[in-house]
Amino acid sequence: MAMVKRLIRDFKVKMGIYESRPGEIYGLLAEYPDPGALYQAAREVHRAGFAHFDVHSPFPIHGMDRAMGLGNSKVGYIALGGGLTGLLLGVWMQWFLGRVDYPINVSGKPFFAWEPSIPIIFELTVLLSAFAAVAGMLALNGLPRPYNPVFYSKRFARASDDAFFLHIAASDSRFDREQTERLLKDLGAVHIEVLEDREVAEE
Repeated sequence: MAMVKRLIRDFKVKMGIYESRPGEIYGLLAEYPDPGALYQAAREVHRAGFAHFDVHSPFPIHGMDRAMGLGNSKVGYIALGGGLTGLLLGVWMQWFLGRVDYPINVSGKPFFAWEPSIPIIFELTVLLSAFAAVAGMLALNGLPRPYNPVFYSKRFARASDDAFFLHIAASDSRFDREQTERLLKDLGAVHIEVLEDREVAEE
C-alpha cells in the first residue's frame, strides 16, 4: 500500500501537483520583477537541486523548460499513440463493415479495398491523435485543477497579467524554510510569501 501511495505521489509531482501534510506549510511563493529575473531564478533553483518547483508567467518564456530541467515534452508520443490507434481502428472498421457485418456486391468490386477506405482511415487517425494530444497535455499539466493553495495568495492573481512567480513546494527533499527563503532573496525576489494548504489544515 505504501508503494502504491508513493507511486501516486511521484506521478502527481510530474504533473506539478505537490502534497502537503497537516501542520506543515505548502511552500514558498517568490515574485520577480521581470521575465529575465524569473528565468535566472528558475535556472539557479534547478542547479541547487530542487525538483518540486514551478514558475508562473503571463506569457511563455523562451528556454524556461530547459532552465527548469524539464526535458522534452511527452505530448508528441501520446499523440503518436492516439494516431496509431485511429489508424488501426479505421482499418479494422472498414474491413469489418465491408466484409463481415454488411457485405454488398457493387459491380463485382471487393468487399474491402484500400482505395475507398483511405478517407475514413485518415480521418480517424487525425481525430484520435488530436484527442490524445489535448488529453495528454491536460493530464501532464495536472489540469483541470480547480484547487491549488497558490490561489490563496492575493498577489498571485497578477500571474496572468504582469507578474512573475516562482513556487517551491515544501514536499521537496531539499526544502528548508529559512535556507530556501534566503536563496530566493539572493536570486532577486521582490516579495516572498509563505503558502499554506488550508484544506489539509482543516482536516
